[in-house]
Amino acid sequence: MNPLLKRSVHAVTRTTGRFTSGGRVLPSFLIAGAQRAGTTSLYRALSQHPLILKPVLHKGVHYFDVAYDRGLSWYRAHFPLRARISKLTRRYGCRPHVFESSPYYLFHPLAASRIAWDLPGVKLIVLVRDPVERAFSAHAHELARGFETEFSFAKAVELEEERLTGTAEGLCAEPCSTSHAHRHHGYLARGRYAEQLARFEPLIGRDRILVIDSGRFFAEPEIVYDRVLEFLGLPHIGDPVFEQHNARPRPCPMPDSLRRELTDHFEEWDTQLSRWLGATPSWRR
Repeated sequence: MNPLLKRSVHAVTRTTGRFTSGGRVLPSFLIAGAQRAGTTSLYRALSQHPLILKPVLHKGVHYFDVAYDRGLSWYRAHFPLRARISKLTRRYGCRPHVFESSPYYLFHPLAASRIAWDLPGVKLIVLVRDPVERAFSAHAHELARGFETEFSFAKAVELEEERLTGTAEGLCAEPCSTSHAHRHHGYLARGRYAEQLARFEPLIGRDRILVIDSGRFFAEPEIVYDRVLEFLGLPHIGDPVFEQHNARPRPCPMPDSLRRELTDHFEEWDTQLSRWLGATPSWRR
């Protein structure tokens, strides 16, 4: 579709959504992260299920991180109408789930409390990946999108602490603010998954958070997909096509010395992550 026409269609759809927001439903589950851990691949696989409904326009609405000041009616406008939910419930004898996927939710310091307040009873799915590879992939991703100016991954990692100092505190102090560095330069910080999950656990509940090892998802997608359906309480209908999306080429290989250093850095966090996975992370076996 022509980019200009596409923007026009999106504008009309958003306007319609706002006018009809009262007749729309909020998500019953979210893919909350982690960035560069297979969220798009899982999102597209789940979207093929007739009882799992995605947002009207975008994979990620980013309401609970960077658009919270727009209000709940704005957020609700992104999702399907209640009439569609009722129709599908009658057809399949099971209520559909509505969802979205915004990987920044896991890392944003205010997202957990916002989600718990606005979506009581919501379930969360979190994908985790080898944090060293995730960081390396994230750097290539931000570089390609123009959000990173430091070509060297090693240099970006070196600068991270300085770049991120005070950013989380600033977001909490000014809840409607945003931070470019916090959103785009948290290469190592975003890989400390257990630290972020600990923020969600008391607010959402351990039983409503499913943590998936993306290494297992890509190796055994059918098994992981069935586990997600069980978590959501949905029947297996149809056979989804599993594909890997959003892979990016790396500008240069990671030095072995840096890889060893980062692997050691994440050892403690990976150990803590084991209780969420019920097993040792695949990248530690």
